[in-house]
Amino acid sequence: MVESYIPEEFDVPHRHPSEEALRNWRNAVSLVKNHRRRFRYVADLDKRSLHQDRVSKIKESLRVGFLAMRAAIRFMDGIPSGRQSDNAKVSDFHNNPDKLASMVQNYHVKILRDVGGVNGVAEAVEVNLDEGVKSTELTVRKENYGVNKYTEKPSKSFFMFVWEALHDLTLNILIVCAVVSIGVGLATDGFPDGLYDGLGILLSILLVVTVTAVSDYRQSLQFKDLDKEKKKITCHVTRDGYRKKVSIYDLVVGDVVHLSIGDQVPADGIFISGYSLLVDESSLTGESEAVHIDEKKPFLLGGTKVQDGSAKMLVAAVGMRTEWGKLMETLSEEGETETPLQVKLNGVATVIGKIGLIFSVLTFLVLTVRFLVDKAMRDELSSWTSSDALSMLDYFATAVTIIVVAVPEGLPLAVTLSLAFAMKKLMDDKALVRHLSACETMGSSTCICTDKTGTLTTNHMVVDKIWVSGKTKGAKEPSELPENVSTVLLQCIFECTGSEVVKDANGQTSVLGTPTESAILDYGLLLGGDFGTVRSEIKLLKMEPFNSEKKRMSVITALPGGQIRAFCKGASEIVLGICDKIIDDNGEPVEMYEEKVKLITNVINEFSDKALRTLCLAYIDVEGEFDMQKDIPASGYTLIAVVGIKDPLRPGVKVADETCLEAGITVRMVTGDNINTARAIATECGILTKSGFAIEGPDFRTRTEEEQNELAPRIQVMARSSPTDKLELVKRLRGLSEVVAVTGDGTNDAPALHESDIGFAMGIAGTEVAKEQADVIVMDDDFATIVKVAKWGRAVYINIQKFVQFQLTVNIVALMINFVSACITGSAPLTAVQLLWVNLIMDTLGALALATEPPNDGLMNRPPVKRTESFITKTMWRNVIGQSVYQMAVLFVLNFAGKSILNLQGDNATAILNTFIFNTFVFCQVFNEVNSRDIDKINIFHGMLSSYVFIVVMISTVGFQIIIVEFLGTFASTVPLDWELWLLSIAIGFVSMPIAVILKCIPVEKSVVKQQHDGYDRLADGPEERV
Repeated sequence: MVESYIPEEFDVPHRHPSEEALRNWRNAVSLVKNHRRRFRYVADLDKRSLHQDRVSKIKESLRVGFLAMRAAIRFMDGIPSGRQSDNAKVSDFHNNPDKLASMVQNYHVKILRDVGGVNGVAEAVEVNLDEGVKSTELTVRKENYGVNKYTEKPSKSFFMFVWEALHDLTLNILIVCAVVSIGVGLATDGFPDGLYDGLGILLSILLVVTVTAVSDYRQSLQFKDLDKEKKKITCHVTRDGYRKKVSIYDLVVGDVVHLSIGDQVPADGIFISGYSLLVDESSLTGESEAVHIDEKKPFLLGGTKVQDGSAKMLVAAVGMRTEWGKLMETLSEEGETETPLQVKLNGVATVIGKIGLIFSVLTFLVLTVRFLVDKAMRDELSSWTSSDALSMLDYFATAVTIIVVAVPEGLPLAVTLSLAFAMKKLMDDKALVRHLSACETMGSSTCICTDKTGTLTTNHMVVDKIWVSGKTKGAKEPSELPENVSTVLLQCIFECTGSEVVKDANGQTSVLGTPTESAILDYGLLLGGDFGTVRSEIKLLKMEPFNSEKKRMSVITALPGGQIRAFCKGASEIVLGICDKIIDDNGEPVEMYEEKVKLITNVINEFSDKALRTLCLAYIDVEGEFDMQKDIPASGYTLIAVVGIKDPLRPGVKVADETCLEAGITVRMVTGDNINTARAIATECGILTKSGFAIEGPDFRTRTEEEQNELAPRIQVMARSSPTDKLELVKRLRGLSEVVAVTGDGTNDAPALHESDIGFAMGIAGTEVAKEQADVIVMDDDFATIVKVAKWGRAVYINIQKFVQFQLTVNIVALMINFVSACITGSAPLTAVQLLWVNLIMDTLGALALATEPPNDGLMNRPPVKRTESFITKTMWRNVIGQSVYQMAVLFVLNFAGKSILNLQGDNATAILNTFIFNTFVFCQVFNEVNSRDIDKINIFHGMLSSYVFIVVMISTVGFQIIIVEFLGTFASTVPLDWELWLLSIAIGFVSMPIAVILKCIPVEKSVVKQQHDGYDRLADGPEERV
């Protein structure tokens, strides 16, 4: 009903809305009482545009500078080296952070060479590149070289929220009315009687402003906590001779930082050593082409991303001395892009506000006309007294207060309140929501495309079985390998890895690296290998790190005798495909004929069928010298071993998957593993059903677009998938109107995360690139946490519906009772002070009570809410109309026949009746607020005691109502009531509860139940069909 009158400008895209769409709905909003408060949590488009222009100019300046510097470097490289410049000395950089920063940012390679390269800079900043910074020096270094933080805008104080709450236009008008009322009242009735009416309004306004400011301030603290959590980025450094993980904000000049694929470069620095380091500088320069960093181009800039390779870097500049710090300083408080539900409720508030304005004007006109007619009938039209002026002022104040009540300013803000509450609770549940809209959208998700490793499994990997020298062995079985096989196996394990075996200060050995590589290194140590000895004897010449496209890692080394040997490790089928020899039962390399290939394939399948992740290890001896400009050999390898790695399922995965199925959410596993391993894991955790479909990424990739669209809804497992396959699957599903959630941890997952409706990055295994593109960071990498986000997303949607249902009921009754009464009797039974209290109950307190309800398990027994579905459902209208009719009937009867029904007599009969009407109206809202806890269930008390906010709001409302009626009558135009009238007020309010039960038994229209693609019957659509 209301939504049909909402302009189309309020329908914005759920993902990446254009600036035009955002501006259009802002322009369509009218009747904003408090612009500062209403638009506090939406994007400031003017500031955003200004920021983007500023950033563009900075990036262009950097881009031009970098291009010029690189050209200069190439020019210098072409000039024969002559006399070394005496201008740059090591001592120049000692305790001189500005000069250090300038050298890096301006790409002064010549100066770096003059001081002796990175070793010279290390000498200047007094650090040993092998030992790193000493922990005892951190404070001194921060004082001398600065901290790795950028300037941020200070957060708002509580009094700023009070000041913003006072910017409500209607409250300002009422303040003026109150002041005028005090002036006129003092002139008419003297002191103190003349103060009461105006002072009552001022005290009510003070209460409204205080409660509003407290609510908004607490909400800002929640967002502040979330912002702190978002900024928790860590990196690996060498300190005190040991490798450890620290926050990037704790870095100091002189730190030795370890970089790998997907890392964000945490500060400006100088390349020490590394392999195939490729850095994406687009965040600074806007250039899309990645840059190779090596000894010739050694400078790394903070804020850039490692696209490939690995390296060690010496930190040379931190914080505001880096270009990234200067760029971050330009970030203004532009706000986050608003959610679709916020926009829609702004539209609802606009429509309701216009209706309220009409009623307000009509009420004022009716009261004024009746007053003038009465004066005319008494022939007093030409004579006006201060009492008449006071009456007109009261009429105007009542009309303005009706606008205060009628314009549901808190409606869009309730979404922010509910989302902030959900985000805070989700943070406790190990889910960090980076974007408000994600929590909202997750409530509508229809499918989740999840990774396997670390999300469905524990990511605590161990080698379970190994095939080597023609035999399959358990990892814990004694090794009886020929010496030459054992030697080459350990060489491959310890050399072909991006991980390290390190000792801490206590002498304890630990492995630092990815779970897969750690498992293999642990196995090497179990075999009796010595990591340090092997690495010291063999020189690493070149490394090609593992990535999800190649699905293998390669290194080339120089053995002690001078022999050049390459090692390769990776996906079993990929590595097997580049091998033409195999180590036989005798430990000798022999040709790999077709029978051997079948044998190895059977071993791989046998391991995979047992849900083991399979990898192959191989090597090749290279004749002569190796040209470092060439790639590592990609064929002709000798197969050493097939390794089967066990990664157990997480304990709660099966239950979480069953929950998704009951909730109408399809779970699809997208993994790079062998299809047999993927099938086994998917079957074990309940993802792959009998009617489900498993496919390999390359197979899906080669299908036509029509075939992909036909297959996509049936796919439950995609194995051997690349990031491109995942992206295509997401596109196909979204094209079929699915609301898609995607998990990712690698750098190459970023496009799929960006394309999805909700992107989940892993907090433990995830790279910084993936986290930056994600909407939610799953801090414990657990699939069950994703299901919690879906549950909270649904809770947000339902909670806002509850609040809207409650607020609409109060709006309708308050407007109608004042308007009809004004038309018939010439007076409004609810005064300005009373209406302000009612507004506080239904707006700020109502939002706190209903919009912050925790989710219940029943939410996941319903299907996802369709995006095309009306927000204010038929069920809600049934409840609103039913409760409104009952309340208006009772209040109208009391208003027009209350004195005779209640047998009220005497001079204060009217005052008692009006107080009783006000009291009854408030208790009707109290019990209706309890009714609104569930839109369609009869049992409204389920879980109420666990919602402490709801309980506190209810007790506070009732307690303050008693104070207003019994003790603040002078200000609120009430008189104390006897206990019979109190009980009657409560009883009339309580009757709304059995009426709610009757209303919920009235059926509403249901749509046809459809069958899902996976063979399961889909639950009935729409909130009105829930039972």
